[in-house]
Amino acid sequence: QVQLVESGGGLVQAGGSLRLSCAASGSFISLNSMGWYRQAPGKQRELVATITSGGSRNYADSVKGRFTISRGNAKNTEYLQMNSLKPEDTAVYYCNAWVTLKGTYWGQGTQVTVSL
Repeated sequence: QVQLVESGGGLVQAGGSLRLSCAASGSFISLNSMGWYRQAPGKQRELVATITSGGSRNYADSVKGRFTISRGNAKNTEYLQMNSLKPEDTAVYYCNAWVTLKGTYWGQGTQVTVSL
């Protein structure tokens, strides 16, 4: 099995910053792409950002220029640096990973709340 554990969520004022982390553990050969998704109350889960094992990044238009996705040196961790946060960024943020020969896994989610 593969486990993804997120950390770093919390409450922040608009304009502030947060850094989310996700660590993968368990039995696996490698992680291909990793990503962050979010789901606000009453809305569908949406892509925030993805990063491949080669370092190629993709961002939702709504976060471009404000959020930065990265992976750790060991490649089994990922981070999401979120700057200039807005109230509309409030959501549960989920870590996602595509695991070689095993498929897609999700973390349990971490709450991010941005107040005015």
